Amino acid sequence: MCYRGKWMRGETGPDFIEALARGLDVIRAFQPNRPTMTLSEVAAATGLARPTARRMLLTLEELGYVRTTQGAFALTPRVLELGMAYIGSTSIWDIARPHMEWLVEHTGESSSLAQLDGSDIVYVARVAVPKIITLAVTIGTRFPALQTSLGKVLLAELTPIELERVLAEPGRSGITPLWQPDAEERNQVLDEVRTRGWALTDEHLAHGIRSIAAPVRDDTRHAVAALNVTVHAAETSIEVLLGQYLPLLLETASAISADWAGWQCRPEITLGTRPAGTSP
Repeated sequence: MCYRGKWMRGETGPDFIEALARGLDVIRAFQPNRPTMTLSEVAAATGLARPTARRMLLTLEELGYVRTTQGAFALTPRVLELGMAYIGSTSIWDIARPHMEWLVEHTGESSSLAQLDGSDIVYVARVAVPKIITLAVTIGTRFPALQTSLGKVLLAELTPIELERVLAEPGRSGITPLWQPDAEERNQVLDEVRTRGWALTDEHLAHGIRSIAAPVRDDTRHAVAALNVTVHAAETSIEVLLGQYLPLLLETASAISADWAGWQCRPEITLGTRPAGTSP
């Protein structure tokens, strides 16, 4: 069994490569609160036998993803290549960055772009201002989706069956949020988000965090990500957040959506071919 219940033997397809899954489990076992782990700790976190965990760690070390330090193991910066390959393949950061910088300049608050991964959101782009908030956020940070404005926007896009399936997946953020709604309250909130097209979260995730979010859509109007503005609840009222910042957020999300849709519809260029009768 893989740690956190992501997969189980006998429940995978015939083409499933268990060794690859175990290696990824080892990488995911390292968390902000445990950046360095002993062999025993890695084995316990992943549910692997010590000899298996050792082979995985030594293989990752040879590949440059893990290093040994004082008898323990830690990830190396090379692990970032795995995440950056995804970000680079979508180009969403390059498209969103100038718009997010404009939004931050006009609000004086941090802005992030996130996508849904199971019952969590994962931050894929961020432009921050130097303010102290309860929870630190960087690219790759995970939070429970339901308790964030970003997550509410993305969850509201799902069908009832998809929503139940997604929220049934175990989260991997390691955070226990403040807001714990029952199904009726949850559905009512998501219905409101679906109707108005944006979400507000007021200290649902943690004390002091208040935010609004709107969807970023592709050329088929599918929400591929969500964009937010985050403020400190003690500094910025809901009236300011909705009255001053929400129109700017909606404008920015619309601009990113338009650019993203345009990028998707760009003409494909094939090098090395030339129509007959033309010269170089």
